[in-house]
Amino acid sequence: MAREQPNVGDLLPLLETSDLHQLEEIRGLINEQLSTERGSMLLNGLVDYFLETNSAQAMHILSFSQRHLLDKMNECMTKQACRLPTLTLLGHVIRKQPSWIHKIARYPLLLSLLKCLKTDTDVVVLITGVLVLITLLPMIPQAGKQHLWEYFDIFGRLEVYLIHLHASVYSLFHRLYGMYPCNFVSYLRSHYSMKENMETFEEVVKVRMNTLWIE
Repeated sequence: MAREQPNVGDLLPLLETSDLHQLEEIRGLINEQLSTERGSMLLNGLVDYFLETNSAQAMHILSFSQRHLLDKMNECMTKQACRLPTLTLLGHVIRKQPSWIHKIARYPLLLSLLKCLKTDTDVVVLITGVLVLITLLPMIPQAGKQHLWEYFDIFGRLEVYLIHLHASVYSLFHRLYGMYPCNFVSYLRSHYSMKENMETFEEVVKVRMNTLWIE
């Protein structure tokens, strides 16, 4: 007689058990289910569960699950209420450096991340998003080149939020200059040659460039 499949909704809350033996059993069941035809449904449930509870155990499992994960996170990025926890999850996954992370450049999720950084006005979302981008860029150096000018436009936009984003913008400046020096300098010359941007250049960008020459 075939073993009855556990209900997805019943499995997820059990991830919060303090019994380590039971936790390993639950993880095993979930990972087993992720490899079946029902895997996409379970993964969607895992993402939703993480967004609702910020569960460290759910985040851990998701870090090693490529199948449907990027599409699910892309779907969540379209919802303002889910954007920050989705970026938090994405940052965690990227820092784990799974072998498939370079494939993110082929998925709409990267475009959603860039759109968020170009349009969102929530400072916490912007800080989290730019840190995700800074961490991701070295993992997709060639594939990411098609989005160079979007990266640069994001840098230019974030200068407006400099008071709150100082450390993040400074890190993004160094990342872009370090990876794409000629293209980035070309962008800076073009963008900050416009009269309305000259003040920002003198007070902010020029100072950053001077630190590069000193270093």
